[in-house]
Amino acid sequence: MATERKSFVDWFRNASPYIHAHRGCTFVISVGGEAVHDPHFSYLIHDIALLSSLGIRLVLVHGIRPQIEHGLRMRGRQSRYVKGIRITDEVALECVKAACGEVRTEIESLLSMGLSNSPSTQVRIQTNSGNFITARPLGVREGVDYSYTGKVRRVDAEAITRRLDEGCIVLISPVGYSLTGETFNLLTEEVAMEVAIALGATKWLCLIENEGVFDTAGQLVRQLTVLEAQHELDTQQPLGCHRQVLHAVKACDNGVERVHLVSRHIEGALLLELFTRDGIGTLISIDPYEHIRSATIDDVGGLLELIEPLEDAGILVRRSREKLEMEINYFTVQERDGMIIACAALYPFLEASMAELACLAVHSHYRGANRGDALLSFLERSALEKGITQIFVLTTRTAHWFAERGFVAADLDSLPVSRQALYNYQRNALVFVKRLCQ
Repeated sequence: MATERKSFVDWFRNASPYIHAHRGCTFVISVGGEAVHDPHFSYLIHDIALLSSLGIRLVLVHGIRPQIEHGLRMRGRQSRYVKGIRITDEVALECVKAACGEVRTEIESLLSMGLSNSPSTQVRIQTNSGNFITARPLGVREGVDYSYTGKVRRVDAEAITRRLDEGCIVLISPVGYSLTGETFNLLTEEVAMEVAIALGATKWLCLIENEGVFDTAGQLVRQLTVLEAQHELDTQQPLGCHRQVLHAVKACDNGVERVHLVSRHIEGALLLELFTRDGIGTLISIDPYEHIRSATIDDVGGLLELIEPLEDAGILVRRSREKLEMEINYFTVQERDGMIIACAALYPFLEASMAELACLAVHSHYRGANRGDALLSFLERSALEKGITQIFVLTTRTAHWFAERGFVAADLDSLPVSRQALYNYQRNALVFVKRLCQ
C-alpha cells in the first residue's frame, strides 16, 4: 500500500509541470473513424474531457472512413480510390453526410456525460461544431475526376477561437463547404493540419492505428526533427504512417510547435503522451526535443539534482552550489523537454593546450542510449575550436569507459603543472589522456 501511495505521489509530482505548462494552450486532436467502433472509445472521449477540465483549449477532428465504407456497402456500392484518394460521387457524398452526423452525435453524447467516476460527473462539457472549413474541389487529376472530394481552402480561425474562448471543445468533421454551397469530402489529416496551422496550435496530437514511426530495425522512433522526418519520408518506403508524417512536417513548417503521432490502441494514450517526459509515440518538432547546449546559472538546481547521487556514491567529486555557480561557464548540459539529463565540464589549461573533462554524468533513467558519447564528442569539437589538442580525465570508477573511447593511461606528471598541484592523493584517481584529431 505504501509503495502504491509513493508511486502515485511521484507520478503526480512529475506530471504537475506539464499540467501547468499545458493550461491555456490550444491543442488539435485528430482521430480516425475506426476509433468510434472501438469498445474503449468512451475512455478516449473521457480523457479528452479531462484535458478540457485542466484548462486545455481543444479542437477535435474526427474521421469517418469506415462509416462511409459501411454506408456504401448498405447501398450495394463499392469504394473507389485512386492513389489512396477516395472518389466521392453523389452516392458516396450521401454516405459522407450520414457518417458525419453519426460520429458527431456519438462524440457529443459521450462528452455530455461529463468526467466519469469523478466529482465532476454532472459537469457538462460544452461542444460546438459548425461550418468552419471552406473547401474547393480536388478537380480532375491525370484524367480522374474526383467529383466531391475536396481540399481545404480556408479555416475560419476567428470563429473557432471564439468558441474556444467560451470554454467549448470544438468538434470538426472532415467536410467543407464551397462558396456556392456545395459539400466536399476532405482528408481528416489535412483538416487537422490546416486547423492547427490556422490557430497557431501548440500541439497537434494525431491518434493513429500503429504506435508511431519505426526505423529500419523495427524500433519505435521517439522523436524526429522536421529535417529527420523528411529524410524518413524520402528514404523509407513504405512508412506505416506516411500520410500522417507528411502532414506533420507541413504543420511544423507552418508554425505548429509539435506534432505527436500516438497509437489510439493504448489505454490512456493522450495522458501518457502529454503528462510523462518520454511519452509513448513519435514526436515531430522544428527544434530537437533533446539537445546539447552551454549551461547557464538557471541550470544549477538541475545540475545538483543530477550529480548528487553520483557524489554520494563517491563516483564524482562533491561540488557545492556556490562552486557550481562560479564554474557554470565550464559546463555543458543535455536537456530533454526542460530537464537536464546529462552534463559535463571542460576546464581549459591553454598554456599546455590541454583541458580537463570532469563531472560527466547521465541521469539513471537515460543511460544506455549513447548520451555520454554525444556529450564527449560535443566537448571534443569545442576543445579543438579553442586550440586544445589533448583532454584528460581523473577517474576512480569509469576507467574502462574512457579507455574504450581512446583515452590512454598516463602519469600525473603528464598533466599541466597547475593541475598537478591540485591533485587529491587521498582520492587516488587514475589519469587518462586523449589526443584529439583535427
